[in-house]
Amino acid sequence: MNCPSCQSSNLTEFAAEMILHFSGLKNVDKPGVWVFPKVSVCLDCGSSRFATPKTELAMLARGTSTTAASHPRESVPMSHSAL
Repeated sequence: MNCPSCQSSNLTEFAAEMILHFSGLKNVDKPGVWVFPKVSVCLDCGSSRFATPKTELAMLARGTSTTAASHPRESVPMSHSAL
């Protein structure tokens, strides 16, 4: 697979842990959603790609979260951004 940004084949996969926070002042007291995706990083341009697990994706869609850490599950593609 090649990098969608620069077409390099110099991609490496990393384990990650992150909290996705809901935007805006109305959500300032709402806890974030923990996700533990595998992140594919282009070591040439820094572009990164990950999939959000279905359970956490559902929480994001509902605008809810859980305080318990979640575990990796079946994923669906969600995000692509440069580092």
